[in-house]
Amino acid sequence: MSKELNILITGVGGPTPRSFARAIKEIGNYKSYRLTGTDIHPYAIGLYQKGLFNKSYITPRSSEPDYWEVMEKIIKEEKIDIAVILPEQEVLAWSYRQKHGQLPCKALIPPIEAVEKMLDKGILTENLKAAGLVPASVIIDMEKQNIREATESVLKYPYWIRSATGSSGLGSFKIESYEDLIRWTTINKGIDNFIASEYLPGRNLACKLLYFEGSLVRAACAERIKYIMAKVAPSGITGNTSFGRLINDEKVFYTAQKAMDIMFDLTGARKHGFYTVDLKEDLEGTPYITEINVRHVAFTQCFAMGGANLCEDTVRLLDRDKNFNSDFKLYHFEDGLMFLRDVDERPVVMKEHDMIFYAN
Repeated sequence: MSKELNILITGVGGPTPRSFARAIKEIGNYKSYRLTGTDIHPYAIGLYQKGLFNKSYITPRSSEPDYWEVMEKIIKEEKIDIAVILPEQEVLAWSYRQKHGQLPCKALIPPIEAVEKMLDKGILTENLKAAGLVPASVIIDMEKQNIREATESVLKYPYWIRSATGSSGLGSFKIESYEDLIRWTTINKGIDNFIASEYLPGRNLACKLLYFEGSLVRAACAERIKYIMAKVAPSGITGNTSFGRLINDEKVFYTAQKAMDIMFDLTGARKHGFYTVDLKEDLEGTPYITEINVRHVAFTQCFAMGGANLCEDTVRLLDRDKNFNSDFKLYHFEDGLMFLRDVDERPVVMKEHDMIFYAN
């Protein structure tokens, strides 16, 4: 057996880090893994999943002054080979450190120049507009603009509104009328800047892209259909998929790749890191970019179960595996593969024709 790899995974209270952990430890076969988990909350469930994580720690927030001291101590004591940084704010902290110093261990961290631009939906939209890659949109500064004039001069009802920053579904809602807009922005007074966009009724898609040291190495696509706890969100979208499909769609991939190329060219940053590009289709099936995440998302384990273990690909690249084929590969799945996810349950990947339906 080859040397056991010591992997640090942060934010293990969230579903994405636990999904990554299972993808390498339970599905992967590259090496034996010893996993150390961290989180900022003592109630984070991953801290207590002893079958998944060999050791767990509470850490300060990445914005707190003693964060790096604590993290470096953990990395040294646990002899960490590779860190997997998944909460968005922590990715930002590691990205800043990467630019201004040396990381405490190997980690696939995107360049800060790209991160800052990609996470700002306003900047993203403005720079992809000329290429026709985004829906018609308008940024609303709640302090400076007449919101009715700003939206109705560009968009027809219904349209989609959400926070202009961050990668969650914060502030997301389908606006059917001006009265809806007033009510929604009043409820969400904590959001200073919204982005309103043409409502796209088609498929909700994701394309995952793995870049390493200047090159695109792996990609895979999926469709989001239903969401966990959808009833608690006015938009019906919680950002955590309960039912989706693993798909083979080159048009989705090429749209996502083109958007990434534009953003890398804009920033002058090296193509490096893991990204999840979200897209939505119009009535004709044309996909448009809605946002770019600078990390894995929660159903990454489902990709691995379908044969696209992007998590272990990441580990193998960082470990400089000589047997890893770094030529670009767009993963293709068996036709009809779908996945089901829920709170406190392992995901299921199966053929869609095997679903059970009500018998009349």
